[in-house]
Amino acid sequence: MKHALSIAAALAVTVLASFSAYAADGAKLYMEKTCIACHGKDAKTPLKGMPYPKLAGQSAAYAEQQMKDIKSGARSNGQSAAMKGVMHLVSDAEIKVLADYLSKLK
Repeated sequence: MKHALSIAAALAVTVLASFSAYAADGAKLYMEKTCIACHGKDAKTPLKGMPYPKLAGQSAAYAEQQMKDIKSGARSNGQSAAMKGVMHLVSDAEIKVLADYLSKLK
């Protein structure tokens, strides 16, 4: 029993540590997943002439849901078709990190 608890605790620490390190990479993910190309370096200056939304400061829960809806096809209005092609490259864990990062931008 003690051995099982030790393994569970070690696993929990590993998962939390890796998630914490991953969470610090929201800015890196924003660049790597090409969000910057349409939404701008600051996430509030969309590509000139395009009606892409400003993402900086959006609620994390809202941003996460929008990304998941676009990825699944539940949202297919407006410019979401452009994003659909990119979202298959973004995991649910990365979506959460991106949403959190965007919510903290001002």
